[in-house]
Amino acid sequence: MKPLFVLLGTFLVTLLIIRLSGGPWNYWLAGRIGMAVMLLFTAIAHFVFTRGMVMMLPAFVPFKKGMVYFTGIVEVAGAAGLLILRWPWFSMIGLLLIVLFMLMLPANIYAALHHIDYEKGTLDGKGPRYLWFRIPLQAFFIAWIIFLIV
Repeated sequence: MKPLFVLLGTFLVTLLIIRLSGGPWNYWLAGRIGMAVMLLFTAIAHFVFTRGMVMMLPAFVPFKKGMVYFTGIVEVAGAAGLLILRWPWFSMIGLLLIVLFMLMLPANIYAALHHIDYEKGTLDGKGPRYLWFRIPLQAFFIAWIIFLIV
């Protein structure tokens, strides 16, 4: 839920700042900034809640801790790419982010099925009902990228 609020809040604030500074409504720029800030926000969790994030990965995934750090770095790189790279790169960054979101979904499903609370690193998380929110949220993030970035 927090990443959704960060994305939408940053998008709206950015959109208003652009407009109030005399610019036209620039949904595309505000969308990139919103996604970049959300990615930075979620990347922080990979480094702060590493233990819980490792628990989210099924047993067959090798190098779990390294994988958690790697995906956090990929999120930071994706955010930077959305902010500093120029047009034809946005499509490439967008496609890579879509793949990242698709690859992360099984970890979120695994975590929900096993009641993992990644922030506490415990087994008393929200459980499978959380998927009713999480799966549409992943789809929303992918749609955001398709419509406002790619």
